[in-house]
Amino acid sequence: MARYIARRVVYMVFVFFILSIILYFLFNLIPGDPVAAQLQPLMDEMTAEEYEIRYNQLRSQMGLDDPLIVRYARWVTGMLSGDLGQSHRYRRPVADVIVTPLRNTIFINIFAVAIGLAITIPLGIFCAVKRNSILDKIVQVLTIIGHSLPHFIICLIAIYYFAVIKGWFPVSGMNTPNFEGTGWELFKDTMYHLTLPLMVMTAASLAGMTRYIRAAMSDALGMDYIKTARAKGLKEKVVIFSHAWRNALLPIVTLIINWFMSIFSGSLVVERVFNLHGMGKFFIDSLNNQDYNVSIAIQMFYIIIALVGNLVTDLSYGLVDPRVRIDS
Repeated sequence: MARYIARRVVYMVFVFFILSIILYFLFNLIPGDPVAAQLQPLMDEMTAEEYEIRYNQLRSQMGLDDPLIVRYARWVTGMLSGDLGQSHRYRRPVADVIVTPLRNTIFINIFAVAIGLAITIPLGIFCAVKRNSILDKIVQVLTIIGHSLPHFIICLIAIYYFAVIKGWFPVSGMNTPNFEGTGWELFKDTMYHLTLPLMVMTAASLAGMTRYIRAAMSDALGMDYIKTARAKGLKEKVVIFSHAWRNALLPIVTLIINWFMSIFSGSLVVERVFNLHGMGKFFIDSLNNQDYNVSIAIQMFYIIIALVGNLVTDLSYGLVDPRVRIDS
């Protein structure tokens, strides 16, 4: 086990550095001049000579006059020491700028993932056990519809019905403007604003997961060992949960772990529509504002999450099914 983990860690480090090189060079090939974008609001207040002097000073401060390979070496050295550089837009360290959207994204997605798993796992198992029943057919139709609808359509329908017609929830934001409460009052106000986005995120993710669990459980329930267990007179609950579910869990575990890892990544559509200050919206805003230090830091963070998620998935196979030897 230790040798396998050590090999995977070496592989992860290698992949991380290769992707860091590719991403850094790609981001620096994007058209645009961050110095000119930063000085744009001050152009009317400076003469041409003052603008040129200020422009050259700012390029020197940002290190943009150095060769690309030198800038990459400086950037990756700083990244390994925890220095992700400065945000050109916010004039603050990137590590400080990312904290708030990351915290908001984790807060939102923890509830979305927990609610989604609490619904999809029992519903998928029930549909597999009661296969071709009326309820199963209704669920299959609804999941197909949900899987086919784009997220922004679900967002607009939810806003129109629950916010515009019924007036039950606010349209956007995470808190009431100028809200000064703390503790429990702040939590209630936040959850009130996040109820509609959470409903949309949960509804949008139910379809695929429910159908996947139903398919895996249906295959497991059709195996010979299930017939043998029933022939021995075992209770149906024991057959379903101790035999069928445990064997169906192996193909499902990848999806479940990836879903858990998604708590660190933002939902671009939902965050843009509901104006939530999360990682997805923050990433797009940093690209639009040519704040590439922030953009590449977020992208590298996603790479780390993906690499760790793959390792956790492989290790979990041995825990779910002892027949799988992860150290071979």
